[in-house]
Amino acid sequence: MFRLAIPVLHVSSSAAAEEFYCDRLGFSRQFAHRLDEAEPDPCYMGLTRDGVRLHASSFPGDGVSGGVVFLLVEDVDALHEELVAKGVPIDTGPIDQTWGKREMYVKDADGNSIRFIHGGG
Repeated sequence: MFRLAIPVLHVSSSAAAEEFYCDRLGFSRQFAHRLDEAEPDPCYMGLTRDGVRLHASSFPGDGVSGGVVFLLVEDVDALHEELVAKGVPIDTGPIDQTWGKREMYVKDADGNSIRFIHGGG
Protein backbone atom coordinates (compact mmCIF):
# COMPACT_ATOMS: atom_id res chain seq x y z
CA MET A 1 0.00 0.00 0.00
CA PHE A 2 1.35 3.43 -0.95
CA ARG A 3 1.97 5.94 1.83
CA LEU A 4 4.13 8.75 0.49
CA ALA A 5 5.67 10.16 -2.68
CA ILE A 6 8.77 12.34 -2.47
CA PRO A 7 9.77 14.21 -5.62
CA VAL A 8 13.48 14.47 -6.41
CA LEU A 9 14.51 17.70 -8.13
CA HIS A 10 17.78 17.80 -10.04
CA VAL A 11 19.92 20.79 -9.09
CA SER A 12 23.33 21.87 -10.36
CA SER A 13 24.53 23.31 -7.03
CA SER A 14 23.58 22.01 -3.60
CA ALA A 15 24.59 25.33 -1.99
CA ALA A 16 22.33 27.34 -4.32
CA ALA A 17 19.50 24.84 -3.82
CA GLU A 18 19.83 24.98 -0.03
CA GLU A 19 19.84 28.80 -0.08
CA PHE A 20 16.70 28.88 -2.25
CA TYR A 21 14.68 26.11 -0.61
CA CYS A 22 15.73 26.76 3.01
CA ASP A 23 16.52 30.47 3.28
CA ARG A 24 13.88 31.67 0.84
CA LEU A 25 11.08 29.07 0.73
CA GLY A 26 11.33 28.16 4.41
CA PHE A 27 12.21 24.47 4.14
CA SER A 28 14.61 22.82 6.60
CA ARG A 29 17.42 20.53 5.49
CA GLN A 30 16.94 17.15 7.15
CA PHE A 31 20.01 15.47 5.71
CA ALA A 32 22.74 15.87 3.10
CA HIS A 33 24.69 12.92 1.68
CA ARG A 34 27.93 13.59 -0.20
CA LEU A 35 30.50 11.23 -1.71
CA ASP A 36 33.23 13.46 -0.30
CA GLU A 37 32.37 15.60 2.73
CA ALA A 38 35.09 18.07 1.71
CA GLU A 39 33.28 18.81 -1.57
CA PRO A 40 29.88 20.50 -1.80
CA ASP A 41 28.77 18.45 -4.82
CA PRO A 42 27.53 15.98 -5.74
CA CYS A 43 25.00 16.02 -2.92
CA TYR A 44 21.61 14.45 -2.18
CA MET A 45 19.49 16.49 0.29
CA GLY A 46 16.22 15.95 2.08
CA LEU A 47 14.10 19.07 2.72
CA THR A 48 10.90 19.51 4.75
CA ARG A 49 8.36 22.21 5.56
CA ASP A 50 5.02 21.70 7.30
CA GLY A 51 5.12 17.96 6.64
CA VAL A 52 5.94 18.36 2.94
CA ARG A 53 9.09 16.57 1.78
CA LEU A 54 11.25 17.37 -1.23
CA HIS A 55 14.60 15.90 -2.17
CA ALA A 56 17.22 17.72 -4.24
CA SER A 57 20.13 15.99 -5.94
CA SER A 58 23.18 17.23 -7.80
CA PHE A 59 24.30 13.65 -8.58
CA PRO A 60 24.59 12.96 -12.31
CA GLY A 61 21.66 10.87 -13.52
CA ASP A 62 19.27 11.86 -10.73
CA GLY A 63 16.57 13.38 -12.90
CA VAL A 64 16.71 16.40 -15.14
CA SER A 65 16.30 20.09 -14.36
CA GLY A 66 13.02 21.74 -15.24
CA GLY A 67 10.70 19.54 -13.19
CA VAL A 68 7.36 20.64 -11.75
CA VAL A 69 6.10 20.07 -8.19
CA PHE A 70 2.62 21.02 -6.98
CA LEU A 71 2.36 21.87 -3.27
CA LEU A 72 -1.08 22.28 -1.70
CA VAL A 73 -1.07 25.16 0.79
CA GLU A 74 -3.62 26.67 3.16
CA ASP A 75 -3.27 30.28 1.99
CA VAL A 76 -1.40 31.10 -1.21
CA ASP A 77 -1.81 34.85 -0.64
CA ALA A 78 -0.15 34.73 2.79
CA LEU A 79 2.64 32.60 1.33
CA HIS A 80 3.02 35.12 -1.49
CA GLU A 81 3.55 37.91 1.06
CA GLU A 82 6.11 35.78 2.93
CA LEU A 83 8.09 34.93 -0.21
CA VAL A 84 8.04 38.48 -1.59
CA ALA A 85 9.37 39.73 1.77
CA LYS A 86 12.25 37.25 1.39
CA GLY A 87 13.01 38.49 -2.12
CA VAL A 88 11.78 35.41 -3.97
CA PRO A 89 11.01 36.24 -7.62
CA ILE A 90 7.42 35.20 -8.34
CA ASP A 91 7.06 33.58 -11.75
CA THR A 92 3.23 33.63 -11.85
CA GLY A 93 0.41 34.75 -9.57
CA PRO A 94 -1.22 34.49 -7.30
CA ILE A 95 -3.99 34.01 -9.83
CA ASP A 96 -7.46 32.46 -9.80
CA GLN A 97 -7.67 29.62 -12.30
CA THR A 98 -10.83 28.68 -14.22
CA TRP A 99 -10.70 25.24 -12.56
CA GLY A 100 -11.31 26.76 -9.13
CA LYS A 101 -7.78 26.88 -7.72
CA ARG A 102 -5.69 29.88 -6.68
CA GLU A 103 -2.06 29.39 -7.71
CA MET A 104 1.40 30.93 -7.51
CA TYR A 105 4.55 29.66 -9.24
CA VAL A 106 8.24 30.17 -8.46
CA LYS A 107 11.33 28.68 -10.13
CA ASP A 108 14.67 27.71 -8.68
CA ALA A 109 18.00 28.45 -10.38
CA ASP A 110 17.75 25.20 -12.35
CA GLY A 111 14.31 25.93 -13.79
CA ASN A 112 12.37 23.60 -11.49
CA SER A 113 8.87 25.03 -11.05
CA ILE A 114 7.34 24.96 -7.58
CA ARG A 115 3.60 25.58 -7.86
CA PHE A 116 1.71 26.53 -4.71
CA ILE A 117 -2.04 25.87 -4.89
CA HIS A 118 -5.12 26.24 -2.72
CA GLY A 119 -8.89 26.30 -3.07
CA GLY A 120 -11.48 24.37 -4.97
CA GLY A 121 -12.35 20.71 -4.62
